[in-house]
Formats: sequence, structure tokens, C-alpha cells
Amino acid sequence: MLDFYRPEVTAVSAAIDHNVPLGPFTTLGVGGPADVFRTAADTAGLIEVVREADSAGTQLLILGGGSNLVVSDEGVRGTVVLVESDRTGIVADDGTTVRVRVDAGVEWDAFVRQQTGAGLSGLECLCGIPGKVGSTPIQNVGAYGQDVSQSIVEVVVYDRESGRMRAMDNDECGFTYRDSAFKGHSRYVVCEVVFELTRSDLSTPIRYAELARFLGVETGERVPLATVPPAVLQLRRSKGMVVDPADPDSHSAGSFFTNPILSTEEFADFTKRAVTVLGPDVQPPVYPAGEGRVKLSAAWLIERAGFAKGHGTGPARISTKHTLALTNPGGATTADLLELAREVRAGVGEAFGVTLVNEPVMVGVSL
Repeated sequence: MLDFYRPEVTAVSAAIDHNVPLGPFTTLGVGGPADVFRTAADTAGLIEVVREADSAGTQLLILGGGSNLVVSDEGVRGTVVLVESDRTGIVADDGTTVRVRVDAGVEWDAFVRQQTGAGLSGLECLCGIPGKVGSTPIQNVGAYGQDVSQSIVEVVVYDRESGRMRAMDNDECGFTYRDSAFKGHSRYVVCEVVFELTRSDLSTPIRYAELARFLGVETGERVPLATVPPAVLQLRRSKGMVVDPADPDSHSAGSFFTNPILSTEEFADFTKRAVTVLGPDVQPPVYPAGEGRVKLSAAWLIERAGFAKGHGTGPARISTKHTLALTNPGGATTADLLELAREVRAGVGEAFGVTLVNEPVMVGVSL
């Protein structure tokens, strides 16, 4: 079904440059230079760069849209490869469900709009998210009640251990909340993703309460497919979550912290602390997260720990529109951003005994 890259095919050499600042390639606008900067126009070029770096034993960073990335001020002492492969095509269509194969370098928002505009549902709530297709399975990207694990049937990767291509089905991808078998591991290089979408004039059921209210329906109802992307984009813009050079609040990596998932015992401890800090009438938002586990709102925790929108005494600030976004209004460094992130994490931990976890990928730095 898939037109795999074959090792015997001669790859077109990827373009090469040196000492390239990485800030302009990230939505945060921070990050030092890459010793070597390559641009791969196709899967063959990408694998060529990966093999060369592995053979030389040098550090390798695979760069998509830079929307979920924090790079150290010192940069990358090795190779950075920008993925710009751009093929998209239908590989199966039975009249109801359609399987679409898409290269890792395709812009995510453009892909979502293309599929939704063609009357294919399954990704409509994920419009407006910056970045490229290849990063979406790594993070199990999601928003407004949808995530990519609900539509992905296969991820085609280059296995750096075996030196071969491999197609991993949905189960093998190990998808969980904002996580997968690819996150935190460098073994697999995402080359292509296959999505299964549905031909329909209607959306998938609207699961997210805020979006349902905005659309004027009850949670679980379906609406005309074409009405969902404009609604999602309006909500995202109101929170500074659509990249806009004129909006300093959008100069972020999106949500900087994931929503914490707690065990029953951890939740009981949190509840006691919340009552102590906020009083007996406190009602934190709580969502089911599997057997014996619940999910809290990181934004709620941050706000109740005393961090208001716009908080920040240095160049990096919490967004004035959304407390989950840490922003670079202009002139901030990675060090500035991490100082703010650590302040927020420490404050939430002290108040509620909950340790926030960063959502963006960290390169050369950590919290």
C-alpha cells in the first residue's frame, strides 16, 4: 500500500549550511545556532542526513515546524535537519472511509484544512495548530476533544537501529495523553503518516464542552463539518494559540505544561492541599483519565497558585490570553523562558503538591 523509501535508491543530497541560528525556525523565537544545518526536500534526503550523522556519531535534531520545541541558547553542537518533504495522496477509498498518506514535512494546518475542505472528517478540531505532520504522532497532538491517535492507522518510520524502514500500526505507536512510543526516544524517524478519515458532511461528535457551547450544541452532538474549523480558529485566536507575528501572545510553544494525571491516592492528597489553600468550597475541574486515574487542569493549577495572565518580571511572560502559554514578546532567551517555567512549576508544587511536566521537547536544556 505504501511506497516505501528503499535504501538502494540514490538520495538527492540535502542542502547544507553552517552556524545557522535556530530561533527563527521556532515559534518561540529562541535558540542558539546549529553547527550544521541541512534541508531535506524528501524522505530520501532525510534518511541520508540521519545516516551520515549516525555514522559520524554526531548529535542530530530533526526539525519540523519548531512549534513544540525549546532549544538551548548554546544551540546544537551537531546537525539539524529541516524536514520539507511534501507529498500527500489517497492510498485507499471505499466510498465511506479514506486513507490518506502524508509526508512528515507537510504543514499540519494546511493538511487539516485540505482534508476538511474535501469533506473528510476526523481532524477538524485540530486546525490552527502550528507545525508539521511528522511531529503530530510523536506528541499525540490533540485539541478540543480530538487527537491524532483517533485517526492514525500507520506511521512509517526509519529505524536507526536496523537501518530500515518500518510501518508501525496504531497499537505499536503506544499512544497515550500527549505521548507515544516516539516521544523521548531517538530510535525512530517519522517519515510518513497514514490517516483514516470519514466522508461526511457532519463533524465527528463534539466532545469538548467549550467548543460545544461555542457552536450552540450539546456535548456529543455533531454539526456541519464546515462550521468546525472557523469556530476552532476563533477560540484558538482568543487564547493566542494561532501563530501571528503581530500578536506577541502567539510567540510561544503552545501549552507549555501538560494537564497532570493523578492516581486516586495522589488526587486525595491534592484535594486536601486544595482545601487548605483555597477553602472548603473549592471545586477543581477533574476529568476521567482511565481506571483509577484523573486529569487536572494545569491552567487552573497555575492560576490558583497565584500566577495571573501576563505574569513575568523579565523578558519572558505568561500569555495575557492563556496561562498555559509561556511567551517571548521580544528579546527573551531560552534561559529567560526556563526561569519563568521553573518559577511556575515550583509555585504549583508548593501550593498543591503537583509537579507540572513540560509539553515541548527540550534540546540541550531541562526543567
